[in-house]
Amino acid sequence: MLAGPVFSRELVTAPRRARFFVSRAAYVATLFVLICTAWLVLAGTQQVQNVGDLARFGGILFPILAKLQLALALFFSALFTASAVAQEKDRRTLILLLMTRMTNSQLVLGRLLASMLNVLVMLFAAAPLLMIVVLFGGVGFPQIASVLAVTLTAALAAGSLGSLIALWRDKTFQALALSVLALVLWIAAWEIVATGAFGRQWFGVSHHTWCATFSPWQAVVLAANGNFDAGSGVFAILSRVGLFVPTALLGAALLNLIAIVRVRVWNPSREVRSAGTKSEGTDTAPADTAPTATSTEAAIELHAAPGRVRPVWAQPILWREIRTWAYGRKIIAIRLVYLATFALCAVVLHRLVLDGTISDHRASTVIPAAAKALVPLLLVSLALINAMAVTSLTTERDGKAIDLLLVTDLSPKEIIFGKLGGVLYNTKEMLLLPIGLCVYLRMQDGISTENLIYLIVGVLVMGLFAATLGIHIAMTYANSRNAVAVSLGTIFFLTLGVATCMQIMISFRGSFQIQLQPFLAFMLGGGAGLYLAWGARNPSPAIGLASFGCPIATFYVITSFLERSPLAVFSVTTVTYLFTTAAMLIPALYEFDVATGRTTGSDS
Repeated sequence: MLAGPVFSRELVTAPRRARFFVSRAAYVATLFVLICTAWLVLAGTQQVQNVGDLARFGGILFPILAKLQLALALFFSALFTASAVAQEKDRRTLILLLMTRMTNSQLVLGRLLASMLNVLVMLFAAAPLLMIVVLFGGVGFPQIASVLAVTLTAALAAGSLGSLIALWRDKTFQALALSVLALVLWIAAWEIVATGAFGRQWFGVSHHTWCATFSPWQAVVLAANGNFDAGSGVFAILSRVGLFVPTALLGAALLNLIAIVRVRVWNPSREVRSAGTKSEGTDTAPADTAPTATSTEAAIELHAAPGRVRPVWAQPILWREIRTWAYGRKIIAIRLVYLATFALCAVVLHRLVLDGTISDHRASTVIPAAAKALVPLLLVSLALINAMAVTSLTTERDGKAIDLLLVTDLSPKEIIFGKLGGVLYNTKEMLLLPIGLCVYLRMQDGISTENLIYLIVGVLVMGLFAATLGIHIAMTYANSRNAVAVSLGTIFFLTLGVATCMQIMISFRGSFQIQLQPFLAFMLGGGAGLYLAWGARNPSPAIGLASFGCPIATFYVITSFLERSPLAVFSVTTVTYLFTTAAMLIPALYEFDVATGRTTGSDS
């Protein structure tokens, strides 16, 4: 078949794994709980009197579900494909695949579809649940089909992007970071175009039409909203997605074509080729030749690192993370792309200042206008910090370098704090630049000095939490793909969960204090999911308390934010995530030997 043996093997072996069914069932159950929560919020805060009220409920709920599903499909498709290819590179199994009789297309397309299999199955499993919304009214089957078409094609394009970047780049962090940044720039750029910042028409075509053609977010909003009176059936679907779907398919085909043509040019990497050349050079001497002083000096010279000898600090792990290119020289490219993302958000914030929108921060708007620029940049920063933290250990485990650390006399504190300090140092721009935007916002009287302090401390606390979470998950999960998926999945779960809950509470707005009961099942389910991700393999009372405490605290933070209580938001967020950070950091330090296999549980 066209996809080749890689996809065929995954298609046969994936149903044998329990997590294949668990993830699908958990995703559908989460959407169902979300629908039930939204209904309980509506019934608890408003009086449902007629069919029109039900139709309005369905018309409000379906766009929320559509946007949530698109966000999950985009990011997880890109991350799954990028992490799968990166793991093949780290374990040197990609070289074995290149030595087989598989063609380039079978290798690229097979790995792509195999990595996206779980995402595709979850999307198809959720389709019948989305059709239940039709029973409320306000939503038609053409809208559901249009949303699914946009989501599937956008996921395919995002997965192709992640696969291309991972085949191109050597380091796991480079692949993950560039994939996330590319997706954010893709969506953010067209969101700016949608505001009319670059004109209302291009070449005689409305800017809304351009956005619906090239932006998955604008396309899914268009597909989920509005009426289909202009046609029915296939014609109604084509009227909504006829522009984006072929564009996304063409983009995915182009990305895969580039990957197919270049896969054997980019791989094996120069590092692997140079290592193979050196190893061949060391095998030329006869086996029975006795070592001499000259041959020893030649061997030392052969394996010595180029350049001058540099003194190593008392903390060698921290020295390596800061003073060497531990994450590859191409990390400069990641910083440049992040600077482009920062510049984009800064331009949006500056335009809001010029329009006078920022000065209305004390007005009756629920969400401040500055959040349009600050929140996306903060989310990208947290995702990149977390990605660097989790890959700082998984890459060394796949490359067997962790075994060398375990036979040294380095203490767990030196290793953990060295990794943590290195991650925070290498991602300092991703903490300082958002803080700089907050300072600029204060200079323009967009926020008060008190709120500026809250924002600065909050950014630092969340950055420390994201880095610690990555290291904790990397130590807990031996499989790199699972570690990356769980670690970044936690970040996306927390951020998207907050956004979804806020949207439901605002859409069906009543008294925020009485919405605790409808969200209780959602919070308990979220706590159980966090505990399975954080503490199921290394349980502790502190991690259990943090897992179930985070959703409850988050609900309180959301209600306090909507009720304009910044001190409550700051204090609860800071205490909750500092406690969670400590709950993950303490087992990492005091059970490091057991977690990494240096000693057994009985020896410790």
